[in-house]
Formats: sequence, structure tokens, C-alpha cells
Amino acid sequence: MGVGQQFVTISAVILGGLTTHLTNALAERSRKRHQLSTRWDDKKLDAYASYVDRVRASIFLAVELYEHRTGLRESSREEDTVLADIAEAGRLRGRAFERIMLLGGDAVIEAAHELNAVTLEVDWQALGKIAGNGQLWRQRNRAAFRAINTFHDAAREDLGVSGSVTGPQHPERDLLLPPPAGRTGPP
Repeated sequence: MGVGQQFVTISAVILGGLTTHLTNALAERSRKRHQLSTRWDDKKLDAYASYVDRVRASIFLAVELYEHRTGLRESSREEDTVLADIAEAGRLRGRAFERIMLLGGDAVIEAAHELNAVTLEVDWQALGKIAGNGQLWRQRNRAAFRAINTFHDAAREDLGVSGSVTGPQHPERDLLLPPPAGRTGPP
């Protein structure tokens, strides 16, 4: 075997080794990038679900207080207990919102800001900080649940989940309310 043939063989081995190394490095880099992306998606999903859960808990406590104060329903708990629970729920909702601010995409953050604004109005009316009658109360609650759906849509898009919870495939739903006393039909 001549020197030229040896040179070609050595060059081919070196080129093969470099190609293998480069391919492995790129594959490892891609794997790490996917792993990091998946890790953040898991954290986002947890943050989004926790935030909606905290928002809904706050709304349900506000409803309990409002219905008790307006005589729509008696609460089995003392008003001071419900007020303390509302304060704690607000604190936890704020913490969950901060996770959204850290992890969420732009559309998710904007949807969360809107959701915060409308649910605070529900809280404030229940607490007597802003005025409103029963009709305005229902409008505020409807706005809160529409904002939750908007948040769901933004979160789904941010996570790459296909479909939506609003739109032509999903007609807008109204609040589920019991009939007024003495009536048996829909409210």
C-alpha cells in the first residue's frame, strides 16, 4: 500500500470520526433542548391549572359571602370565617398569579391580568367595597367565567394544545343558577 492510499485511508477514518462526533453532539444538544422545553411545559401546566383553581376558589368564597349577606342563602359558617377564607384565597391567588408572570407567554399574562381585574370586582362587590345589585352581580360573575375561558384558550395555545374552549364549536354557557324561590323553571 502506497503512501497516497494510506493518507486517503487515514483521512477517511478522521473524517468519519469527526462526522460521528458532530452528529452525536447535535443529537445531544437537540435532546437537551427538548428536555428543557418539556420541563418548562410541565411547570407551565401546573402553574396555569393552579392559578385557575385559585381564581375559582376565590369566586366561590365570594359567592358564599354575597349570598349570605343578601339573604339568598344561609351560610353554615360564621361571616368572620368566610372573610378570613376570602383573604387567604386572595393571597394564594396572588402567589399563583406571580407564577403566571414568571412562566406564561404574553397572551397568557394578558389573559391573567384581565381575569384578575374581573374577579376582583366579584370579590369587591361581595365584600361591599363597590356597589351593585343582583343583576350586576351576575354580570360580574359571567364576565369572570368568560375571562377564565379566555385564559384557558391562551394557556392551551401557549402549551401547544390544539383546539379551544370557546368559539363556534363551544357555544357560550351561562351561569348555572337555581330558580328563584317559588319557581321551578330556568332562572
